[in-house]
Amino acid sequence: MSHLLTIIGPGVMAEAILKNLLTKKIIESSSITISGPSNERVQYLAENYKIHPQTDNSEAVRKADIILFCIKPQRVDKVLEGLRGVLKKDALAISIVAGAKMDKISRTLQHEQVIRAMPNTPSQIGKGITVWTASKSVSQSNLNFARSIFNAMGAEIFTENEDDLDRATALSGTGPAYVYLFMEAMVDAGVHLGFPRRIAERLVIETLRGSVDYYDQGEEKGRHLAALRNQVTSPGGTSAEALYFLEKAGFRTAISRAIWAAYQRTLELGQDINSSPKD
Repeated sequence: MSHLLTIIGPGVMAEAILKNLLTKKIIESSSITISGPSNERVQYLAENYKIHPQTDNSEAVRKADIILFCIKPQRVDKVLEGLRGVLKKDALAISIVAGAKMDKISRTLQHEQVIRAMPNTPSQIGKGITVWTASKSVSQSNLNFARSIFNAMGAEIFTENEDDLDRATALSGTGPAYVYLFMEAMVDAGVHLGFPRRIAERLVIETLRGSVDYYDQGEEKGRHLAALRNQVTSPGGTSAEALYFLEKAGFRTAISRAIWAAYQRTLELGQDINSSPKD
């Protein structure tokens, strides 16, 4: 029997998940409902993906087997309170809301089966990584279906420790921003050397793509990153000279401190969300 899925929040990530689910045939369009406050956006998604539109969240979830929350953190209280006690007992609530803990979601909804997930931006094209966890009451069939949803978005890692999602937010969730900044700096350096920007961009993009593929495939798969770095670092060569200056500038320390800062900010935002008295 096909699952009935309701997506609450018709934003960019919701559309990306929707597109991946349909493209990879995880669920049929006739089994999906999209709900949100903007009738224009809801109708746009409904018409483009042949799914059911709804602007009343309560009506949208009443018969749903899976409810996927793709809402902004500042809307958590209002949306969850509006659905308190409405979900079917055996329904599964999946949240990708940054910082909102399962206990908060469960208490506000008055519902036991809850999954919390942290996907990242590349999930929009099915190339992301999602870290997720589940409350102990989630059934095996719901766990399996949730895993199929996350696999449609790319790779997935299950953890029993919910605190890992805060760590993942700082590392993989925010990670694309670090990568793009690094790429931008390389491109600017290429332009400074004399390349046209379009050529510098192409060189950087293909270098990063190839480096990741080289690490992840063939004989090099699973090797320590330091071993791969040493392969292109000849004594007294250009790589050695460049790496010396990166180390001298505190490159590793800067990256580590940036990720730690993102983690601390994640905890602060989560505290604000989860300490709300509106439970």
